[in-house]
Amino acid sequence: MVKIIKIKLLQNYLIHFFFSDNTDKVIDLSKFIKENSINEVLKNKDYFAKVKLYDNGRGIYWPNGFDLCPDTLRYFTEAVKELA
Repeated sequence: MVKIIKIKLLQNYLIHFFFSDNTDKVIDLSKFIKENSINEVLKNKDYFAKVKLYDNGRGIYWPNGFDLCPDTLRYFTEAVKELA
């Protein structure tokens, strides 16, 4: 079970993720922001910057309850830039 070890907020809805399987990648989360949904508020960059990592490393979340699990982020998203 992969966990997120650390996140680094970048610009333009990009977050650099560091995973427990010694991989890391930058993901463009703008693709997750949809009109008329719980995550629409993430369009506001100040609100987007409130992203937090769950203490157990099993995902990221925002104050409104929207969250994403590490499996989705690690295995089912395309990296903007994948680092060795």
